[in-house]
Amino acid sequence: MASPRGVVLAWEAMVELEYAHRSVTGPVRAGNEDVIGCSEPEDAADAAARGWLFALADGVGGAAAGRVAARAAVEVLTGRYRTGAGAEEPAARLERLVREANHHLVDLAQALRAGRMATTLVACVIRGAEATIAHAGDSRCYLLRDGYAHSLTRDHLRRRRSWLPWRPAPDPVLVRSLGADLFVRPALRRQKLCAGDVLALTSDGLHASLGGADLARVVRQAKGLEAAAEELVALAAERDGRDNISVVLIRIVRSGPCGSEPQLAR
Repeated sequence: MASPRGVVLAWEAMVELEYAHRSVTGPVRAGNEDVIGCSEPEDAADAAARGWLFALADGVGGAAAGRVAARAAVEVLTGRYRTGAGAEEPAARLERLVREANHHLVDLAQALRAGRMATTLVACVIRGAEATIAHAGDSRCYLLRDGYAHSLTRDHLRRRRSWLPWRPAPDPVLVRSLGADLFVRPALRRQKLCAGDVLALTSDGLHASLGGADLARVVRQAKGLEAAAEELVALAAERDGRDNISVVLIRIVRSGPCGSEPQLAR
């Protein structure tokens, strides 16, 4: 991904945005299984038809070749996003591409004889004054607005409990991810955007140790998105650091008319 930048469109649904990202291995893990990707519009017509795509994938620990799975999933989304009919709505396009990425991972695991290859995924399309989010797993998307952080995704986890009162509860289990099953249905959501809004895509290595209040405070006080991304991953590593830590921050600098209520795509 490129460094933060803004793009101005001379269309009736004008939007100007800037973004930054940061991904670190953390002090404990030997490698980084988080992967970030972006697909920018080629021109104003492409921006009006397809908008911007941002994606973050976190290779599932315990599955074979987690980073390979995460990278392959992101490459399917970013590589194929601008193909096909421009009239296809973002929600339909995202759902189709997530399913294609899932099939690709299943086929890749068989070809490499790697057993199961799986990854979480959160992807966001920004077109005009609206974001469309698709996700599977426990990578998240937050909306930062007016000093508060609102989660736009719900983790696909099954909580477990300990049957012995003196033992801590086992870690939750992912119940949805790409590559784990032959078919996957991503959760989809639409959100109207206003100038000043910030969308944050995070891996669990970040939001497991930082709450929404931390996200909102750091982004509000930092001197730009790049500084905010650096501070967020540093703070998460300091508080925990057992996992890879990744974040994508997208600020809406200017947009058309906006709304405050989230709209469910499914």
